[in-house]
Amino acid sequence: MLANILVKYFEAGGPIMWPILITSIVAVAVVGERTFWWWRESRKRDAATLEKLFAALENGDFRGASRLSKDSDDPVIRMIWHGMNHFHTSLQGALQVAAGAELQKAGRFLTVMDTLVTLAPLLGLLGTVSGIFKTFLSIGGASVESATSAITGGIGEALIATMCGLAIAIISLIPFNFFTRKLAQLQFELESAATNVEVMVTAAKQKGFDTMEFRREDAQRPA
Repeated sequence: MLANILVKYFEAGGPIMWPILITSIVAVAVVGERTFWWWRESRKRDAATLEKLFAALENGDFRGASRLSKDSDDPVIRMIWHGMNHFHTSLQGALQVAAGAELQKAGRFLTVMDTLVTLAPLLGLLGTVSGIFKTFLSIGGASVESATSAITGGIGEALIATMCGLAIAIISLIPFNFFTRKLAQLQFELESAATNVEVMVTAAKQKGFDTMEFRREDAQRPA
């Protein structure tokens, strides 16, 4: 029964409902994928290990820090691992590259969601203009009864398209802002961790600790 009603309204919305339907499918797919991704990433966070890692770096225990960060799924710990084990001349540059890779994965499809938020109401507006235009074409030279039917159908088409476009935009806007905030929070955590690592490594060098131990530990890892 509900399916028949939806099909009826879909057909009454005119041909513009097809691109609106495609937009809604893309919106649901993207929101679902991003929701699952962030839920999975939240289960990978390991605040206890990150705290131990910072303590090891502060004490100059680079071999212990290497063992703690080895094979971690936490994005912050993963950034520290790749940054410290793949730098050649610039620790800061290596950390930035590693952080950029994490942010790129976290920001995936945000551009698509931003486009959907703008595109959906524009498609609805196009449906509105199309419906009103069809109404004016239908009432020219028609009888009163036919003109009334044409006006009702045209306005109905315009309102259905507008309503669907706005609904898609609203449904996409809320998760888009949520995911954008999550991305900004992750960026802040990565930048803070990278700064802490740089400060701790610099302090360790000044105290005479051998920072190359971290890289020697990495060289011993099986391929």
